Amino acid sequence: MELVTHKTLYLVAGRASRPLAEEIAEELGEKLGEPNLAEFANGEIHCRFGESIRGCDAFIIQSHGSSDESSINDTLMEQLIMVDAARRASAKRITAVCPHYGYARQDRKSSGREPITAKLVANMFAAAGASRLVGVDLHSGQIQGFFDGPVDHLTAMPVLIDHLSSLEGDLVIVSPDAGRVKVAERYANLLGADLAIIHKRRSETAFNSVEAKEVVGEVDGKVCVLVDDMIDTAGTICAAADQLTQRGAARVIAATTHGVFSGPALERLTASSIEKVIVTNTLPLPDDADPDLVEVLSIAPLVARAIDAVFEDTSVSEIFGGNNLA
Repeated sequence: MELVTHKTLYLVAGRASRPLAEEIAEELGEKLGEPNLAEFANGEIHCRFGESIRGCDAFIIQSHGSSDESSINDTLMEQLIMVDAARRASAKRITAVCPHYGYARQDRKSSGREPITAKLVANMFAAAGASRLVGVDLHSGQIQGFFDGPVDHLTAMPVLIDHLSSLEGDLVIVSPDAGRVKVAERYANLLGADLAIIHKRRSETAFNSVEAKEVVGEVDGKVCVLVDDMIDTAGTICAAADQLTQRGAARVIAATTHGVFSGPALERLTASSIEKVIVTNTLPLPDDADPDLVEVLSIAPLVARAIDAVFEDTSVSEIFGGNNLA
């Protein structure tokens, strides 16, 4: 007896990433599956796929973020539940697509008696049944090693570079801290721009507080672009922008992959010297975001190409010319 099998691509999304997933599905020419997500009276999440996924190559899309309707823990748990449901429904391979990977900043012990929660999240996906992870601009590269299966690390750099290349003026790419220098250097090389670095120090007394200290590089009269993987409370980016303005920067623009925008972030950005904040749609934009200040670029075409490469068993890194691996 001989049986010729055919792979079927199955796309499904959690509630936090439905708009992005719809864009990805459109790019791929596929339709989104229906997970029929609901909640019991006590808040427990329930999932039941609306069609058979036996033998499918399932891609489960969900960003881990918070909103008025849900917390980051809700969105993470919702994706884990969908992964478990797909495994029990006999999906052949399950890929967890996490445009924004939760708890990524807790990737090491910076002091005693702390967890490494980014590793815990990877363990939970493996336990739920995911055989592969896809993420976009992880906070640190070592997170790829926290998951025992394949991890495809995508980067929003091509999307941001394409937009930034249209800026007029003498461009300087600015790293908001020493940890992002390599990323900022790649932006500078691709744009043919100069590089500057902000030296910062986190407050030893106030949690989530940042003090920007010095600017290394020439920024006087230049168009300064601050590049980072995320903007959370905006403390880092606003403190850096103030330093650049004090040193004569003509314009200050922020470019980031993940617009987390927690707490006072949008108020701080509005009050700062930052002219424009460019983000991607890995996370939904808060309803009160000023469209004149925050500009959103779509990451859907890049994620769609990566999903197609995984499904076809071809190279993902070739999409980015290897820049996603550094």
